[in-house]
Amino acid sequence: MNLKPLCVATAVLALAGPAGAAATAYAVPGTVSGDGGNRIGTLRSNGDAYVKEGGLSATWVLEHDHVKQVTLSGNRIGVLTGDGIAWVKEGGLSATWVKVADDVKQIALSGNRIGVVKDNGEAYVKEGGLSATWVKEADKVKELELSGNRIGVVKGNGGAYVKEGGLSATWVKESDDVIGIDLSGKRIGVLTANGAAWVKEGGLSATWVREAGDVIQLELSGDRIGVLKDTGDAYVKEGGLSANWVHEYTHAIQIALSGKRIGVLKGNGEARVKEGGLGATWVLEAGNVTELALS
Repeated sequence: MNLKPLCVATAVLALAGPAGAAATAYAVPGTVSGDGGNRIGTLRSNGDAYVKEGGLSATWVLEHDHVKQVTLSGNRIGVLTGDGIAWVKEGGLSATWVKVADDVKQIALSGNRIGVVKDNGEAYVKEGGLSATWVKEADKVKELELSGNRIGVVKGNGGAYVKEGGLSATWVKESDDVIGIDLSGKRIGVLTANGAAWVKEGGLSATWVREAGDVIQLELSGDRIGVLKDTGDAYVKEGGLSANWVHEYTHAIQIALSGKRIGVLKGNGEARVKEGGLGATWVLEAGNVTELALS
């Protein structure tokens, strides 16, 4: 789930003071956290999208220009360009781009599923190859999230819904007053309009656990939960839903998680990633970054 309310830096920059004021662009809706892959994606201030694969010091590869969102999942890369076209490639970093949709305001990837939210609020998902047929999932959608065989949406009225199984499965209402949703495995997270982060684990009707307040971004990956506070402080916990929070960074405007990786984006455009335990050492990945994504 991206920064809430779905334009992370806009909300954070107003709160981060001089450190945040350096960033002039903002992240768009989309999944920025992954499921344990070894790819890192960045969107630069000039609209160029770069991806690296392997270790934290791997070489960046320019993927596309004029980009306003980048998303990663497995060996797929998706970008949304400024003209509203969604492109996806599968395979190596130099694979060929395939146009999957136009009039798009958000793209999401998970496994062999691709999802888009159109400018008119209609959400579509396809499963299989890049040229598979689209299935309309919902109307009046503000945000779309994918994880495994689950699909989550936030509607314009703040209702959060999740379905599990095939693309035509039945929606289950999860919560009201929601401004962001995130999915990872059997976990569902929502960020409510009052800044409270809630997570449930198990079936779609599992009980919610309140994780934190004063939150502007919530991210899930595996057994880790990350939150970005309105102060710019990033925290991560590992293990059960009631595990203790570990303070990871200050003056952040975005947080991303993937497996044993944690990423943060600073207000000055520096993207940093650490790998291993919650106390691992940060590695500077790139500057002039406006969005950070992990696979």
